[in-house]
Amino acid sequence: MLNSLNIHPQLKGDDALFHDEAVIDFDRLLAIARRQWRIVVFAVVGALALGVAYIFSAVPQYTSSIELLIDANNKKIVDQLSLVSGVADDEASILSQVELLKSDRIAQAVVDKLNLADNKTFINGRASGLGLVLGAIRNVVDFRSWFASGHDADDKTRLTRQAVVKLVDNVEVSRVGRTYVLSISYTSPDPNLAATIARQYGEAYLDDQLNSKYEATRRAGDWLQQRIAELKQKSLDTDLAVQKFKQDKQLISTEGSLLSDQQLSQLNAQLIIAQSNLATADAKYSSIKSIIDSGDINSAVTDSLANQVINSLRGKFVEASKLESDISRRLGPDHIRAQQLRADMKEYQNLIFSELGRIAQSYQVEAQVAQDRVTALNQQVTAATHVSIAANDAQVQLRELERESETYKNLYQNFLQKYQESVQQQSFPVTEARVISPAVVANAPSKPRKQLVLFASAFLGLLLGAGFGAFREYRDRFFRIPEQVREELDLEPLGMVPKVASVAIEAANEADESRHPRAIVKSTSVANYVVANPLSSFAETLRSAKIAIDLQTSGKKTKIIGIVSILPGEGKSTLSVNFAELLASQGAKTLLIDGDLRNPGATKQLGRNATEGILEVVRGGASLPGALLFNRETKLAFLPAVVKHRVPYSSEILGSSGMDDLLRQASDNFDYIIVDLPPLGPVVDAKAISQKVDCFLLVIEWGMTSRKAVRTELSKNGAIAAKCAGALLNKVDSAKSKLYETYGSSEYYSYRYKSYYHES
Repeated sequence: MLNSLNIHPQLKGDDALFHDEAVIDFDRLLAIARRQWRIVVFAVVGALALGVAYIFSAVPQYTSSIELLIDANNKKIVDQLSLVSGVADDEASILSQVELLKSDRIAQAVVDKLNLADNKTFINGRASGLGLVLGAIRNVVDFRSWFASGHDADDKTRLTRQAVVKLVDNVEVSRVGRTYVLSISYTSPDPNLAATIARQYGEAYLDDQLNSKYEATRRAGDWLQQRIAELKQKSLDTDLAVQKFKQDKQLISTEGSLLSDQQLSQLNAQLIIAQSNLATADAKYSSIKSIIDSGDINSAVTDSLANQVINSLRGKFVEASKLESDISRRLGPDHIRAQQLRADMKEYQNLIFSELGRIAQSYQVEAQVAQDRVTALNQQVTAATHVSIAANDAQVQLRELERESETYKNLYQNFLQKYQESVQQQSFPVTEARVISPAVVANAPSKPRKQLVLFASAFLGLLLGAGFGAFREYRDRFFRIPEQVREELDLEPLGMVPKVASVAIEAANEADESRHPRAIVKSTSVANYVVANPLSSFAETLRSAKIAIDLQTSGKKTKIIGIVSILPGEGKSTLSVNFAELLASQGAKTLLIDGDLRNPGATKQLGRNATEGILEVVRGGASLPGALLFNRETKLAFLPAVVKHRVPYSSEILGSSGMDDLLRQASDNFDYIIVDLPPLGPVVDAKAISQKVDCFLLVIEWGMTSRKAVRTELSKNGAIAAKCAGALLNKVDSAKSKLYETYGSSEYYSYRYKSYYHES
């Protein structure tokens, strides 16, 4: 196929330098189109005929549609009134509603509502002629129906399922553009039934929306009721756990704080007061003790000023002091009264200090009591502090328990509120969808769409024809153009030999009484074609082969040329005869040897009158000159192969020393020795004589010989391939060959074969 299309040509030599990138050869494509256009036209016409037959035989189908709008305003109301949100306004949710409308659930609701399982018109429909035939065939080949039981319940279920499947297959749901509008269409042979089903589809969808919301709300309510009971018990359990923990840890609180914290606060306050009182008592005791120690009667303390005894003694001491001073001043210090008064003053002083001692003792006792109070309060504060620390540690766990209790309490309240709302919301018949375009009865059929059917038929026919044509091109494994010889075999294409008509001329030869016994007698007109048409393209192609052979065998006096083919029937014997006649007509001494001992085709065309030939000469039973036949017009010498019985060892004969002697003797008398050899595929005769031949000429039948077969045989016979001067495409159909020519080559060949250069 690649070589036919030339899309990826396997170029050789310098041409590959200019084709680094694969390109499409449009000329080759046009050539393929010219070759296969009949197939394409036939496929298109056939497809159009089938399309027209379908149009006239198809049952008219009517389509009715209804449009639903997913209303965002209704959706907000539904979301406010329902625990379960409605259809979201995103694309995925809209497409989900499309799939819901296509589901069996909606179809089942429509079937049940319209009782379509019992509607024979809906179940069976109106089939076309082709449909009736196909239905009958299906019934015949449905082996399961032969053994099916006749239970009414099973039949009812089967019909219901069949109705659902048919409904789903014929309904079409689509989204209108990027909007929130859904279009529901149904197609049926009955326009009224189509409108009814489309209308019922919309109602079934709206009912399903209501039912789904009711069911969802009911299920949510049931779930909430169960959850509320669980949360209520959880709330009670956690609340009891809090109270029990407080009792166990003695976490008694009043006015928002723990009793232990209040006690600690009070003890701290009492401790501060006690410490203040202790400091005051110590100060008083220290002050009065310093007065007593100093013996200064003039010093006083706050408490001594309020003491009546001390105040009375001080008054007496002051009066005695004044009197003693007065007496001492008047009567002298030694006066007995003065001495007596000084003794009284001393007594009064002792009594005052004695009273101050008692006061100091009371201050000491008071200080000791204050000290004991401070000590006791310190101990109580320490104990209360430990209790408060333990209570604070317990409060961490208490707060966790209280948070858990509060959480369950809040959840219980919220779920209880939701449950009350769900009970109230079950009665709201609101959906987010509504009908905006009701279904109407169709006036004209929607199917078959004649223009579309014809266009699709033509297009499918075009594809089918193009595909079949491409397949034919792909399966075309034969040689069609000379370039394929060069690309596939790496041989020089020497030309294309046109196929010519052959007419038997045996009767004319038999009537010629003046014929010499050793004269060549041609049995068909094709054996004399080059002689009769020297200016034809047939002859010109053989001249091209002669030039190629001369170039390859330049320097040799006598050129031994073997003409071979791959398969029998490719026309190598005819080309051998005409090629030899061409060389002889040009004045060269030419000998044609029929070396095909299995099927001597050249002998059948030139020497049916021969009595001896190559077998007798090689075996020594006859001389070469005595076995030759001659054409008096062209001077061609012909050594026939007279085979009276099958020769199984023909390859040994061609490779024998007798054949060497024959060729050596012929080389002394002829310029060209043409050996018509057997085909390479069936026998090995050509390989046996390959060492004796100077060059080979390969004959390939146009459009008949496989390229793979030629490549395979040449690879097996490397010696022959190495000596091959080129290949000729034989039996070319001139009319068909033009279809394989590209634009440039067709111009070349039309110029090459102008009538004023070649005779017809």
